[in-house]
Amino acid sequence: QVQLVESGGGLVQAGGSLRLSCAASGRTFSSYVMGWFRQAPGKEREFVAAINWSGGRIFYADSVKGRFTISRDNAKKTVYLQMNSLKPEDTAVYYCAADREWTMTRPDYWGQGTQVTVSS
Repeated sequence: QVQLVESGGGLVQAGGSLRLSCAASGRTFSSYVMGWFRQAPGKEREFVAAINWSGGRIFYADSVKGRFTISRDNAKKTVYLQMNSLKPEDTAVYYCAADREWTMTRPDYWGQGTQVTVSS
């Protein structure tokens, strides 16, 4: 069993930065692929970024490539999402997820979400 708790969301102006954190509980955190998803009002939840257990394999959605950086600290059981050059279209609820599979098509666990609002 893994529980995920996100933090770090907030209101920021366009061009600004935020860093999201996702703290996990459970003994097997390091065995999971960790990812970030987001859901904007009226839209479906979409994939943002994923990182494998070692951090050696990372994948980003095209919409955030070059602006967002995902990382993890297995000792702290925490995954991060550094978001730079934020745009109004990045406004969404951001969710942390854990999956045993790299594809993350059906994450095993989800956090409760944290709101990110980017003003123009």
